[in-house]
Amino acid sequence: MTLHDLVTDGITVANPEHESHTLSERARRHLWMHFSRMGSYSEASDIPVFVRGEGAYVFDAQGNRYFDGLSGLFTSSLGHGRRDIAAASAKQLEELEYFPLWTYAHPRAIELAEKLASLAPGDLNRVFFTTGGAEGTESAWKLARQYHRMRGDTDRYKVISRDIAYHGTTMGALTITSVQGYRTPFEPLVPGAIKIPNTNMYRTTVHQNDPEAFGAWSAQQVEEAILREGADTVAAVFIEPVQNAGGCLTPPPGYLQKVREICDRYGVLLVSDEVICAYGRLGTWFGGQKYDFVPDIIVSAKGLTAGYAPLGAMIVSDRIAEPFLHGNESFLHGFTWAGHPASCAVALKAIEIIENEKVLENVQNNTDYFRTALESLKDIPIVGDVRGTGYFYGVELVKNQDTKETFIGDEAEFLLRGHLTPELFRRGLICRSDDRGDPVVQFAPPLIVGRNEIDWIVGTLREVLTESLHLL
Repeated sequence: MTLHDLVTDGITVANPEHESHTLSERARRHLWMHFSRMGSYSEASDIPVFVRGEGAYVFDAQGNRYFDGLSGLFTSSLGHGRRDIAAASAKQLEELEYFPLWTYAHPRAIELAEKLASLAPGDLNRVFFTTGGAEGTESAWKLARQYHRMRGDTDRYKVISRDIAYHGTTMGALTITSVQGYRTPFEPLVPGAIKIPNTNMYRTTVHQNDPEAFGAWSAQQVEEAILREGADTVAAVFIEPVQNAGGCLTPPPGYLQKVREICDRYGVLLVSDEVICAYGRLGTWFGGQKYDFVPDIIVSAKGLTAGYAPLGAMIVSDRIAEPFLHGNESFLHGFTWAGHPASCAVALKAIEIIENEKVLENVQNNTDYFRTALESLKDIPIVGDVRGTGYFYGVELVKNQDTKETFIGDEAEFLLRGHLTPELFRRGLICRSDDRGDPVVQFAPPLIVGRNEIDWIVGTLREVLTESLHLL
């Protein structure tokens, strides 16, 4: 039996194939899917419809089982179908289904803010809730701008971010995002976005064989951008501890510490975008703890509720919050659904599970095993680089291992979308084939899985990549 075998437990439809086609047809007519080539779903090509989940697996409307190798969207970190989390939400909904955080508070928001402050590094003790990551990015930029303005630095409005980095799709967050294909249809964007090189050590032409020197050079790009723009005009630097877009780009040794020093030197706020990297994905509560730096602001979401409810949290240092705590001052910003009571109850339960079931320890114990297993694929000629940490890895694909020549154009399109994605899916493995940068296959499984699941992921990828050699 394989992971893709038909499973009928819990599915009550009389004719799964007919029901699946009916749902797909209804979706085709009425549902606008995000970031999707909707024209690719013809009458002969059903839209995948998932109806339930259990542990690390999800089931489609036909009863087929798939391993969720991307945790939904880096989100379902504790797996699917946990009744204890659902019960926490139901209990809260019976008690208080909604009340805003606009001049009011409710117990679950207070408890969650207190808990996050206890887990966050340094003096990051003030929590501003959102409903997701893009809202968190938007909030952090607005907070940085208003903070500087309140201190008399009225010209500080610019923001620095790294090449290919993704920080969300609202207009402010999209401005900080550096994936040009996402930006072009909506330009002109918000003024003041400055781009600098990312930390792709595999692709750099600078200090290729010296990670520490490359880290120092990369940090220097931040300083040079600040000086070039004028230090009195820069409000914040946005950095993911491990950059998602581009394929799990980890920081070189000393890089984040040097960026912290540079931001302090010029009075620029350092924002750590941990929408993916927080709540155990790297084996720590926050990315700053993994890489030993303390930002001024953390933007988080996704794993905060393990996917069971929408919620984000912008966690802010006491120093940045201080000017807003006096007299008639206020942060002129908010969202209707932010800090929803049920979402906060779910987050508190998810954190409790991470602690009680030693989820961080599970990730820490298997990080090296996961990396070693993926690196074993380098005997396949199109596997160029393996990078990442924790339960967050990318495998970059190349035409030539020696020259690092990449796949572009029609070849990349065929490799990723014409073969890899559908073939891995057919075999019951959901992951991400991504070409925001050079072609990569990404994995971010639920944090509860162990070495047997890792072996199956790598074994399945090996089979499909080996087949790709003949097709190419």
